[in-house]
Amino acid sequence: NQNLGMFMSSEICLHNATVLTGYSVMKNCAVLIKNYKIIDVFNEARFASKKFKDDVKFIDLQGACIAPGFIDTHIHGIEGHGTDDQSPDSILKMSESLTKYGVTSFIPTLYSAPRDKMIKDIKSITAAMGKEKGAKILGIHLEGPFISPERLGVQTPDSLSPVDLKLMQELWDAAEGKIINMTVAPELKGMRELSLYCIGKGIVLQAGHTNATYEQMVEGMQVRILHVTHLFNAMSRMHHRDPNAVGAVFIHPEMSCEIIADGIHINPNLIKFLLRCKPIDKLVLVTDSLKPTKQTEHPLMANGEEVYLDKCFYRKSDDVIAGSALTMSDGVRNLVSFGISLDQAVQMASTNPANIMRQEHLGLIAPGYDADLVVLDQNLTPVYTIVKGEFFKEGKKLCAL
Repeated sequence: NQNLGMFMSSEICLHNATVLTGYSVMKNCAVLIKNYKIIDVFNEARFASKKFKDDVKFIDLQGACIAPGFIDTHIHGIEGHGTDDQSPDSILKMSESLTKYGVTSFIPTLYSAPRDKMIKDIKSITAAMGKEKGAKILGIHLEGPFISPERLGVQTPDSLSPVDLKLMQELWDAAEGKIINMTVAPELKGMRELSLYCIGKGIVLQAGHTNATYEQMVEGMQVRILHVTHLFNAMSRMHHRDPNAVGAVFIHPEMSCEIIADGIHINPNLIKFLLRCKPIDKLVLVTDSLKPTKQTEHPLMANGEEVYLDKCFYRKSDDVIAGSALTMSDGVRNLVSFGISLDQAVQMASTNPANIMRQEHLGLIAPGYDADLVVLDQNLTPVYTIVKGEFFKEGKKLCAL
């Protein structure tokens, strides 16, 4: 917990640390960073004998953990800034705020909305990309509008659309090709054609807000709808005569899924059960956090409606769950408190989202990967968040390579 102050250095060596690489745990190790990249990972014995350049900055982490930076692939807002503000500034403030919680990359997520609003929302995110002063924006997640009116959750019927390839092209054009993932209902008419379009654009398709039968989920898998949005929530439940959407996730090991680990959206025992049924690399921790997450002033507003907080957010008008108040660091801490090992929790928060969203330079502590890291104390609270070699503490930049 030393005070780094402001410094510039061509290389930084973080040592005397437990390194959670994303696949393994390495104790008494060091990580060497240069030009925004990880260039070496080695043990303390080698650190003691290794010859370093004169300008290397050494940081003794005194046994703290280093993990790959957290990647939130489903987030609507935080600290009073949201994706529905139609403001690039709000997206950039999300970027800065997220470094407090160990997040080095995120995918701003948009609810379904009428065409004109959705296009404006998309353009506000696109305008912010490349201007971040904190966590990096990887792309845009569209949570609709091609979803089921029978599984709305907090979304509204007038915001939905039947499958429409012309509308999809307009959304893609507004995003300047930066849509990275999209939540759809596999059972909708025309979904196969939409899926083939999205495959051609490299969009990761997720089944969510869906009333699909098991057979419809399998049909969706055939056109690469292989990831699932907030498992168990806003989808057809498992039944002994029809496994439905939830059952398809358990039956097919190739399907991956989002987990909201706030203890409300999913019972912790179900998360542990899921780990016994699914390969660990198919589970992704997300927050699905809303604009008023960590916000102190009232009223609390999300997607144009007032919500209240009772461990998660509920829509004030009808008490429907509106979304999570989770942060990624709290999510990792919760998973560990549920009985899941820290290295598995980190894999769910960092490595798996990077792999599923095809971010080959993120999610591992290994030579050649971006220097996107989080240093965690014994309480699993972020001490430093490092984004491409730039150090942040409590949301403020301390130094850079």
